[in-house]
Amino acid sequence: MLKRALLCTSLLAVAAGPALAQGGARGEAKATVAGKSVAIDYGRPSLEGRDMLGKAEVGQPWRMGKDGPTTLTTQADLAFGTTVVPKGSYVLKATKVADDKWQLNVQNKDDGAKVADVALTSAKLPASVEVFTIELKGDKDKGDFEMKWGTTALKASFTAK
Repeated sequence: MLKRALLCTSLLAVAAGPALAQGGARGEAKATVAGKSVAIDYGRPSLEGRDMLGKAEVGQPWRMGKDGPTTLTTQADLAFGTTVVPKGSYVLKATKVADDKWQLNVQNKDDGAKVADVALTSAKLPASVEVFTIELKGDKDKGDFEMKWGTTALKASFTAK
């Protein structure tokens, strides 16, 4: 019986190896801003020697991850400058709008209708990030959204109400 359990465990580990090598399944970024929860759920692909953000075509939305849509759930209204995203649940995508410019696309989760486009600032990272990563940081009523992949970081600051 013990040998059978060990064999099954070994087979599961071998089968899971390729999935883990591709960057793990899902990631979650969370922050509390203005006392309210903001969360993003996303897939975490690996670069595997590619320059995925560099290969992105201008004007083509990217779903920001793998294995399903990237979703934002916020209990607060979020203001990115003058652009407001009301509390609720949304699908996030990103679009390269020029060679060095990106925007975050916020869409209605039910019908895909555009809610907002948020300009992202781009920064070069000192070291390459192999697995796509999204971070949320919150402090009182202010927050920061940042996604990193390869040597690129794309960021936007927001306030919450």
